Amino acid sequence: MTEKEKMLAGKIYDTSDEELAAMRLKAHKLSARYNSVFEDEEDIRNKILSELIPNIGKGTYMQGPIQFDYGAFTTFGENCYANFNFTVLDICPVTIGDNVFFGPNCMLATPVHPFRYQERNIKYKEDGTAYDDEYAKPITIGSNCWLASNVVVIGGVTIGEGCVIGAGSVVTRDIPANSLAAGNPCRVIREITKKDSIKYKKELF
Repeated sequence: MTEKEKMLAGKIYDTSDEELAAMRLKAHKLSARYNSVFEDEEDIRNKILSELIPNIGKGTYMQGPIQFDYGAFTTFGENCYANFNFTVLDICPVTIGDNVFFGPNCMLATPVHPFRYQERNIKYKEDGTAYDDEYAKPITIGSNCWLASNVVVIGGVTIGEGCVIGAGSVVTRDIPANSLAAGNPCRVIREITKKDSIKYKKELF
C-alpha cells in the first residue's frame, strides 16, 4: 500500500510522505487564497473551492476563513453552508450530505494520535526528516443537519440525517437520525418532532 492508501484506510502512515506533503501544501495554499478573496468575488471563490474540494455539490457556500488539510478527501452534498472559521482535517474521508449547516468555529477532526507519549512524540528518520505515528477515522454527517457554533466532531463518528447539534458540543460517538444532541461529550437530549415547528412559536411572527 502507498502511504496515502494506508492513511485513507485508517492505518498508521508516514506523515512525511512526499505525495501527502505536496497535497497538504496545495490544500493549505488554496485555503489561504480562498480566505484572501472577498465574498463578492464569487467566480474566483468558486474556482478555488472546485480545485480545493473536487467533490462539492451545487449551491454549497463557505463564508471563510476555512482550513482544509487535504480537501480532496472531503465530500459535500448540495446547498451546504459553513460559517466563519470552518476547519476540516480530512486525513480519512469526510462525507457530508445535502443541506448541512455549520455555525462559526466548527471543526471536523479525523486524526488520532497514540495515547502513550512514547509512541506519540515526534520521531526522526536517518536523514533528519521528522514524522509521527498517526492514523485516522472517517466522519459522516447525514443530510439536513445543523451543527451550531463551536462544535467539534471527532473521527469515527456518524451523525444521522436531520440532527441538531448544540453549540459547544464535542461529538465523540454516533448520533441517531432526527436527534437534538448537545454537550461534552455530546449526548442525545431528545428526538426532533413536528412539535418543534416554528409555526407553534407565535412569538416569532
